[in-house]
Amino acid sequence: MTKTLHHRACHLCEAICGLTIETTASDAGVQITSIKGDPQDSFSRGHICPKAVALQDIQNDPDRLRQPMLRVGSEWQAIAWDEAFTLVAERLSAIQERHGQNAVAVYQGNPSVHNYGLMTHSNYFLGLLKTRNRFSATSVDQLPHHLTSHLMYGHGLLLPIPDIDHTDFMLILGGNPLASNGSIMTVPDVEKRLKAIQARGGKVVVVDPRRSETAAIADQHVFVRPGGDAALLFGLLNTLFAEGLTRDSHLPVDGLEAVRQAVASFSAEAMSPLCAVPAGQIRQLARDFAAAKTAVCYGRMGVSTQAFGTLCHWLVQLINLVTDNLDRVGGALCTEPAVDLVASTSGGHFNLWQSRVSGRPEYAGEFPVSALAEEMLTEGEGQVRALITVAGNPVLSTPNGRQLEQALDGLEFMLSIDLYINETTRYADLILPSTSALENDHYDTTFNMFAVRNVSRFNRAILPKPEGALHDWEIFVGLAQAFAAKTGKELKPTMPPAKMIDLGLRAGRYGDASPHKLSVASLFDHPHGVDLGALQANLAPRLKTANQRVQAAPPAILADLARFAALQAPPADELLMIGRRHVRSNNSWMHNYHRLVKGKPRHQLLMHPDDLSSRGLIDGQRVRVSSRVGVIEVEVLSSVEMMKGVVSLPHGWGHARPGVQMTIAMGQPGSSANDLTDERQLDELSGNAALNGVPVTVAAA
Repeated sequence: MTKTLHHRACHLCEAICGLTIETTASDAGVQITSIKGDPQDSFSRGHICPKAVALQDIQNDPDRLRQPMLRVGSEWQAIAWDEAFTLVAERLSAIQERHGQNAVAVYQGNPSVHNYGLMTHSNYFLGLLKTRNRFSATSVDQLPHHLTSHLMYGHGLLLPIPDIDHTDFMLILGGNPLASNGSIMTVPDVEKRLKAIQARGGKVVVVDPRRSETAAIADQHVFVRPGGDAALLFGLLNTLFAEGLTRDSHLPVDGLEAVRQAVASFSAEAMSPLCAVPAGQIRQLARDFAAAKTAVCYGRMGVSTQAFGTLCHWLVQLINLVTDNLDRVGGALCTEPAVDLVASTSGGHFNLWQSRVSGRPEYAGEFPVSALAEEMLTEGEGQVRALITVAGNPVLSTPNGRQLEQALDGLEFMLSIDLYINETTRYADLILPSTSALENDHYDTTFNMFAVRNVSRFNRAILPKPEGALHDWEIFVGLAQAFAAKTGKELKPTMPPAKMIDLGLRAGRYGDASPHKLSVASLFDHPHGVDLGALQANLAPRLKTANQRVQAAPPAILADLARFAALQAPPADELLMIGRRHVRSNNSWMHNYHRLVKGKPRHQLLMHPDDLSSRGLIDGQRVRVSSRVGVIEVEVLSSVEMMKGVVSLPHGWGHARPGVQMTIAMGQPGSSANDLTDERQLDELSGNAALNGVPVTVAAA
């Protein structure tokens, strides 16, 4: 028996922590015996979370699919790859021939950006379909981030990141990095980094309707009414202007005077009833932020997934801008990655076309996923008749999951590229599984874009590719070849992902023309990763707006102010539901591994004790939660960490659906929060789902 140590990064979340993995080789094959944090990793410094340890569980899971599976009636049977590719080409081409190109829709899930083969090759096949009905998890997560950067800076991936290691004041709205390991902020070991701010005399402030894990270690926690973050941010920005607390930015900027006039009526006093934060507290927070030597305002999931998500992120950028903390060390800075997707891609487009039924705007060629079910259910020309899902489970992760189930059940054909028969893929006619994470190489093109330091590493496969298995990029190549042969389309030549990454590294700022001379081969010599330095000011030369100036007052955003001005505070007795994240249970596939579901249950509805008693409810009782779109039953847990009038239910649960084949997950209690979220409730400007601030009623079950 031979033992071997390997070093690579985990890519199950945005922290991209370095790992030391021990394997043993014997006559029975190669087995994983240990997964630990890599103390020599240039970025994560030995930090590791439970998800990384669960890589071993994914690898060994008997429920994980390992060959193409065809649904025959209510049963599944294995088929050959070539047969599967031919079947897909025949069914999709026939549907498009009868009903048009847009009769086929595509949904790409969150794991798509965690796997470089999906990033490099999914469009090699999907692009051949020429459909406008493309959807992804972006519009239940971060679309307002991208739209704001597109409108202000000219590119949706030009996202300023908190310079957490050098700031003196960090204001966090709707984010819980202790649970997420950072989000649109790639930051392993975040707890130590936040405590380092405090150790050097700085301050951390968290704004959230729940006293989250991050709020618990902050210097100050501010309760805010769900959906009221925009009001709080307007109050902060108005105070900065009104009290002369702004500083001139070193960046070229257009539209600041228009911004000043636009927010003139949104004083702290006017905003206080909408956000439930006292006006005096809003003003003091603005003063503290402005007085800090360096400061950064950071908004994440909680401010993205609400009715004014784009306004929130615009205001976050403006607060950093007008205090000269945008593109400043200790403020918000753009990462300069080794493979730079900003430099190598266009700025994108917004609202060039709209969805058929509700007229929702496209962004970067995708419609908001809230419109997916209606495009399948609404008859007429252009109705979606077939769906391809890629590494996603929209039944549990997008609004009104029960309506989506109804839509999936009526499709003519459905293809899923996935590792499991889950709540969504159980409706597929064909499932194509790829190799596991440890069986393929990886280079993180996406999350290096959002890292709090400039870093690079190439992750080599730890385990050999099983006989008869295909990597995800090989699946897309096979599908493309079969579809092109069937339809007579011309297929461009392609190359393996590693070759694409090598070309990107060599052409980048640390490539052949630099002292670093990064390439895939050179990264092989650095198994602990390469640190390329701290973030620096770089936004001005990277701007992709038409005049290469920051656009502080995009017309589309200013036009949305009228919608905000009409906002009324919700009734005093109304309950508003928000989500919740846990480091071991954010995604539904994580519930199929014992080490991630063991311990205290995490599926319950959290509710303030006063809200329980006023409804005659008690801690631990089973309750009935209702919204406009549905009803669920779940256990309620009394929690003083909740703001009064707010309840919290995590998404990703609700596995007790017929046909699911995830043994451990099916044994877990809990209901799907997205059986309550409303597909009609969204950010009208971007189309992002408003998963937070959902009106609900709670009564005894």
